[in-house]
Amino acid sequence: MTVHFIGAGPGAADLITLRGRDLIASCPVCLYAGSLVPVEILEHAPDDALIIDTAPLHLDEIMEEFKKADAKGQDVARVHSGDPSIYGAIGEQMRRLEELGIKYTITPGVPAFAAAAAALNTELTLPDISQSIILTRTAMKATEMPNNEDLDTLGKSGATLAIHLSVRNLRKVTADLIPHYGADCPVAVVYRASWPDEKIIRGTLDTIQELVRAEKITRTALVIVGRVLDAKDYRDSALYHAEHVHVLRPKRKA
Repeated sequence: MTVHFIGAGPGAADLITLRGRDLIASCPVCLYAGSLVPVEILEHAPDDALIIDTAPLHLDEIMEEFKKADAKGQDVARVHSGDPSIYGAIGEQMRRLEELGIKYTITPGVPAFAAAAAALNTELTLPDISQSIILTRTAMKATEMPNNEDLDTLGKSGATLAIHLSVRNLRKVTADLIPHYGADCPVAVVYRASWPDEKIIRGTLDTIQELVRAEKITRTALVIVGRVLDAKDYRDSALYHAEHVHVLRPKRKA
């Protein structure tokens, strides 16, 4: 048997990949992260599939389900939200599967930061403004951040920041970033990007904390920080510039 780790996308049921959909449809067992994966995704599973919500389970209990499926020779669709490579907690599952000699695959999904950018109608990399995106989070009750991955250090880059799991930690986020980005730097908090109840809160590093508190948002939100959010006067990309030549668009004869 094989365990298929599948990214279900950020929330909208039709943002799952065709490969992910087809794998779910082919597996007699489906373990899904019920707190973040929309129930519509499960409609792709076979009618007689064993479907288990892993939200209340700990790692040992999840592994037991893998072992049971392995004993029966049944493939498992292990469905995570967004893209499983980003804060998906699949590393420890894969490590244990390898110890057990159980095969696994990974199918990518649409990450939350991409869905948030789409909701904001924003390109996160603009010429002369920012050409880098840093995906990060802050430490609250979760695992501590390694050395040199704190916001004060990352903020020195001036890159566009996509800060996960931190909407309840905006006091520290703003305190760490204002010295590098300025109090007037635009911020967008995207709550449940691509879900039917999606909500967008726009402000600045100086105002966003109060704006989010007024909306009573405490989870399932992504914080985007950067000048790309309100940039207007930036040069066009060289990619489509008339004088930019490359192998697929050679220089034209006069």
